[in-house]
Amino acid sequence: STDPAGSLPSTEKEPDDIIEENNQENPPATAAEGEGAAGGLYRYIKGDLFTSEIFKVEIQNLPKYIGFNDLKKFLNKHGVNPHKIKLFSKQMFAFVTFKNQEERDKAMKAVHGMQWKSKVLSVRLAKPKADPILKKRKQEEEAEGGQPGAKRAAGSQEGEEEEEGPLNIQIANAVTPLWNVPYEEQLKRKEKEVEGVLQKLTREIGNNNKAMLPWLFLQKEKYNKLCCPLEAIRPSPVQTEYRNKCEFVIGVGADGEDKTVGFRLGKYKGGSCAVVSPAETSHVSSEAKRVVQGFQQFIRTTPYAVYSPETYEGHWRQLTVRTSRIKQTMAIVFFNPQKLQEEEIEELKRNLRQYFTEGEGQESAITSLYFVRMGQRTSAGTEDLPCEHVTGEEWIHEELLGLKFRISPHSFFQTNTPAAEVLYSAVGEWAQLDQDSTVLDVCCGTGTIGISLAKRVKKVIGIELCQEAVEDAKANAEANGLTNVEFHCGKAEDVFPTVLNAVVSPNVTAIVDPPRAGLHSKVILAIRRAEHLKRLIYVACNAKAAMNNFTDLCRAVSNRVRGAPFRPVRAMAVDLFPQTMHCETILLFEREPCAHGKQEGAFNQKLTNLNIKLNDSALQFFSRCPKKPPRVKQTSCHI
Repeated sequence: STDPAGSLPSTEKEPDDIIEENNQENPPATAAEGEGAAGGLYRYIKGDLFTSEIFKVEIQNLPKYIGFNDLKKFLNKHGVNPHKIKLFSKQMFAFVTFKNQEERDKAMKAVHGMQWKSKVLSVRLAKPKADPILKKRKQEEEAEGGQPGAKRAAGSQEGEEEEEGPLNIQIANAVTPLWNVPYEEQLKRKEKEVEGVLQKLTREIGNNNKAMLPWLFLQKEKYNKLCCPLEAIRPSPVQTEYRNKCEFVIGVGADGEDKTVGFRLGKYKGGSCAVVSPAETSHVSSEAKRVVQGFQQFIRTTPYAVYSPETYEGHWRQLTVRTSRIKQTMAIVFFNPQKLQEEEIEELKRNLRQYFTEGEGQESAITSLYFVRMGQRTSAGTEDLPCEHVTGEEWIHEELLGLKFRISPHSFFQTNTPAAEVLYSAVGEWAQLDQDSTVLDVCCGTGTIGISLAKRVKKVIGIELCQEAVEDAKANAEANGLTNVEFHCGKAEDVFPTVLNAVVSPNVTAIVDPPRAGLHSKVILAIRRAEHLKRLIYVACNAKAAMNNFTDLCRAVSNRVRGAPFRPVRAMAVDLFPQTMHCETILLFEREPCAHGKQEGAFNQKLTNLNIKLNDSALQFFSRCPKKPPRVKQTSCHI
């Protein structure tokens, strides 16, 4: 699992990140726009930097009622590998970008003229988006000069003025939008969000597994139209200064101060680069604020400018701060070397070391300092950048549920440690483990979940993509005296099927805590095929994004999906992100215990015992099922 989208504004921007979410395509760049000091609205597509906007097509005449995932699956089925998809279902067209010209051209040949649901698709080259910052600036200039478009620009300015206020209020609204909402009310809103997710899952199960309809009907009667009980949300033990990891952008302050370290007031695609200090934010720890202040003082003494996402010039880009409850602090400095000589960079690192160990920066109490060279992307890769150790220890350490954990710069660790203890305790309660159990900890990070359960079970097997995190997990198991734990490094979709097939145990439980987008479909399919895996706990930081995973776990058997389906048994939200709308959601799934005929018979008996007569609406409910509705004893009572 990862930080939820929106809990902190994005702290970095690459050329590929400036795509705006609207229905209007910009006109092609003219010669005048592409040249000159300003570089034009399309400057970002020039040069050697990677942006998939260069390799963009428009697919027209799409069928009605298709969704993003329908289109993605359709393209993948025909050997097309898109980089990004933007679907406009009402207009029945989509913009699709690719990593290179070869993949774009291959897609155009494959899809153009293809028939999909009685629609013949058409593909054509599409124009790139305009840089939102430069577009906004141009609109403002036109507004001042009374040019066409001035009315629209003026209207947007009025909206901005309404939102203006003290900077501390503006940044609080941006990064902690519920800061002025009582905590009990925050919890109610989050629980309502999770209830909405379960309502959608209930519909999806009904649409994708007709054999489950009798069971689903009873569940909805029992649990207020939900497929499973939703337990009361568990609050965070702390509501302020809870974040143990923060990513701060470096830029020009909203107050005009250069080299400001903090959070952006908005996103780049919204036309904003202004940065505000985190000094008065409620979710950032005092330790992290102290590091920010000290680091800001340091960079203001250097000759190096802040990195500009407009021009791609400048050096200082980002500061990441990780803290722990045992008073250890890691700082990771992201710097664009541009064309600096190696000796200049080495001198800068020496100055950083001296400042934080002997100079004024000592007050920041940094125990681990890293330096990362962060240039522009020249390809679509997203692998972690190498971290150069500058001074202090290589890791920070944390205690959780009485266990010790070491954390590397790139390793995932839940950002709210006290609330993570609540989360992992709930997982342990739900897992129903014993000394014969084997636990599969998928997307395990530093091994926190598996290690916290290891003493209760026979074996724990962890799978994690990040090599640093795997090394941490192995060290953490050893530090806690555990010998029944093993960890594998690799993509879950590559490693999990092999690991799962090798497990010989009568009691196998999988616990998955994937990134925001959810698990790869290959992992879900492997879980479905492994009939000896009877129980799965899904920890989702974005339950809406994981809906496809939930649905695939429950959908009917088909040529693609083998193995008996799962049922959702219970669900609960845990608040790890106070002052925001985000929370973690836990869902327990159990393998369907019996065949459809037995379910139908049990359902029939249940209705008979309850002395209920199927009325027209109930008959209509079952008419969608491929089997005949169950025969029920007729009585005078109606649903």
